[in-house]
Amino acid sequence: MTEQQAASVARSAEAVGRSFEDITPEQEYYIGRAVGATILDQYQPYDEQVATDYLNLLGQSLALASDRPELFGGYRFMILDSDEINAFATPSGLIFISRGLLRLTRSEDDLAAILAHEIGHVQHRHGLQAIRTARITTALTSTAITGAQFATSQEVAELTSVFEDSINDITSTLVNSGYSRSAEREADEAAVEIMKRVGYDPNALIRVLERMDQQWESDGPGFMQTHPAPQSRIDVVRNAIGSYRHQPVGTAARQRRYQRAMGSV
Repeated sequence: MTEQQAASVARSAEAVGRSFEDITPEQEYYIGRAVGATILDQYQPYDEQVATDYLNLLGQSLALASDRPELFGGYRFMILDSDEINAFATPSGLIFISRGLLRLTRSEDDLAAILAHEIGHVQHRHGLQAIRTARITTALTSTAITGAQFATSQEVAELTSVFEDSINDITSTLVNSGYSRSAEREADEAAVEIMKRVGYDPNALIRVLERMDQQWESDGPGFMQTHPAPQSRIDVVRNAIGSYRHQPVGTAARQRRYQRAMGSV
């Protein structure tokens, strides 16, 4: 075997081993940003600054307690002006929550439960796992991104072009098919742990799921197309909570904050 043939075999072996874990935090950020832009082509943002600021303050406190508190571009939370019961977590930490889903909440703990679940998806990199392995191999071995630092708009455009099919995979999973049952279980379990760490009642996730179950239609839009039935998730959450007993602290202050910020949503 010649040196050239040996090098070719080595490159092929390296490419076969590529997975979502080989995507760098910087690449993940720009992929997620492109996914977010695609979602905003389909949904309008809800322009209510008080509610958005509150959502981000709460979301940041929860993200800091996750197993992945730091991202290349940080976490950001946005409200979608839609009556659909839905939420999307992009790989970059850009998390969208619809007004329809927010209306299922009754307290700050309820809202924390929803945000913690979406942070759980980011923590486990579920968005990147939605990319087909063949696409990752093709993208990561492209000369357009090998060694690139994405310092210029042209380099960012090249990255987006190279990962175009990957971006489509993620967006389709988020909007159309949803994550697998195992991914939803991991996100629910992560949500319970995050809420315990911050001091929120993890039983709030059960309460939100129960309200969701009351509106559940197997052929309905939004969450009903992209998530397992709420009852199956409730069982997972109960098991994750286990013998934990929440000790309420500052409940009245939390409720006042929640009502001031979310009353108009």
